[in-house]
Amino acid sequence: MPGMSIPTPSEAVQRIVQVFEQLRSDRLDTLAQIYAAQATFADPFTRVQGLAAITGQFAHMYARLHAPRFAVREAVAQGDVVWLTWEFHFAWRAGGAAHCIDGASRLQLDAQGRIASHRDYWDACAFYATLPLLGAVVRAFRRAAGP
Repeated sequence: MPGMSIPTPSEAVQRIVQVFEQLRSDRLDTLAQIYAAQATFADPFTRVQGLAAITGQFAHMYARLHAPRFAVREAVAQGDVVWLTWEFHFAWRAGGAAHCIDGASRLQLDAQGRIASHRDYWDACAFYATLPLLGAVVRAFRRAAGP
């Protein structure tokens, strides 16, 4: 856009971290500040393309979980690639047990400093272990599998 300043890589990373850490169900519109219109998002369960689909993924998360939030622990940028390590905190229901899953995201930024590609890496077994019924089975398998 004419007259629009392009953020420096460090400014873009700061903006991205701020949006993720302050994201709430009533602030999903802030995702438009950090994602390109045709961005892709992938994690162990899904792959979607486009800002509307990505926003839908976050809306689904907020509808299914109680008080989900991200805490970014580290951000490393090299050129247009950003790696974030984070903790995802949530409960399955209000008053339920609190859970935390560690993960990492690889972000590819476009020329305007927006996310063009977002790939999350985290242990799906750690997530399954938090499920109310399946969790006990997953935890038993994990104990049997090793130290």
